[in-house]
Amino acid sequence: MGMTMSQKILAAHAGLKSVKAGQLIEAKLDMVLANDITAPVAIKEFDKAGAKCVACHDKIALVMDHFTPNKDIKAAMQCKTVREFAGQQNIDNFFDVGQMGIEHALLPEQGLVGAGDLVIGADSHTCTYGALGAFSTGVGSTDMAAGMMTQSAWFKVPAAISFVLKNKPAKYITGKDIILHIIGKIGVDGALYKSMEFSGDGVQYLSMDDRFTVCNMAIEAGAKNGIFPVDDVTREYMQGRFKRTPVEYTADADAPYEKVIEIDLSQLKPTVSFPHLPENTKTPEAWDDRKIDQVVIGSCTNGHISDLRIAAEVLKGRKVAKHMRCIIIPATQTIYLQAIHEGLVDIFIQAGAIVSTPTCGPCLGGHMGILAENERCVSTTNRNFVGRMGHITSEIYLASPYVAAASAVAGRIATPDML
Repeated sequence: MGMTMSQKILAAHAGLKSVKAGQLIEAKLDMVLANDITAPVAIKEFDKAGAKCVACHDKIALVMDHFTPNKDIKAAMQCKTVREFAGQQNIDNFFDVGQMGIEHALLPEQGLVGAGDLVIGADSHTCTYGALGAFSTGVGSTDMAAGMMTQSAWFKVPAAISFVLKNKPAKYITGKDIILHIIGKIGVDGALYKSMEFSGDGVQYLSMDDRFTVCNMAIEAGAKNGIFPVDDVTREYMQGRFKRTPVEYTADADAPYEKVIEIDLSQLKPTVSFPHLPENTKTPEAWDDRKIDQVVIGSCTNGHISDLRIAAEVLKGRKVAKHMRCIIIPATQTIYLQAIHEGLVDIFIQAGAIVSTPTCGPCLGGHMGILAENERCVSTTNRNFVGRMGHITSEIYLASPYVAAASAVAGRIATPDML
């Protein structure tokens, strides 16, 4: 019996010729990640275990992104804890205000993750890096502490579902629409503890940013990870960036997929997840004229430069609706600077939007855009659970940058064609 892409990566890092679904293995890690919320807990467990030093100071990344710039005293103390630990342990990849970005956009950009890697992160959206042909998954802070101490982790090898993407995406269809369509189709537990493996001729039409978005939200279908095969798009992205030697894995012809699901990208429509689960998806014919109060364009899911270009394309020469607030958050400092140089920030400000420093901020109800009672927000983030962005009666509508920007202008959920 052959192996899937994910199984091959796990086998290689466990020093085994092969693995199968359900098998328990211990595997060596290429990167261990945490942020300003999860790292303090991991550091506490690290100290409780009596550990004195990390196993590999260059294979740990600590990114201050969730409540930074610090929103209050508690957030400041959390960052101080991590800052002091990073200094004591000589952590190479510590990213603070001025250097930091949203972690899952920052690590690929900085070349810290790449093809063939095995990565764990104390954040559920660590599965983003599967876009580069890596096996990456979220873990708890205790596992993060163990990873820092030993540079290894235990895994139960996941079974897999194959998603075959066919044909060229239709107009206004992005990676966000693709993954929302899939989650709407299979549900938030449709890939529970499974590997979502993407392939097909449609992959060639997806940019790296699209792939990052798709893998980022694999966890919203309950998946252990999402992963794309390495192709020329991936190689071009890693060229001169990735700090290690990439290793490319492909699924065997007889790889044991539990099921194969085909998605015709040419037939997809702009897709929005209505409250309060990502699986509650609707396409334009099911939208209505309900009033929207705020739009957020950013996050680890859709804060890439291509996302900002889409937003600028829609907002150029237009104005944000009078009753609306539009918040745009570049995912990293590099993306922020590029948006300035390309004139995108001018377009956003002229349209009546604001532009924030890189931060997770409003995505998890942290800061920079908290919702009040009964307010509605169209957001390019990844979760729309009850109270996720603020008051428990507020509502979040997950959408692509096309829909989010158009909604900011229309004051209701819209596509650019509706303006």
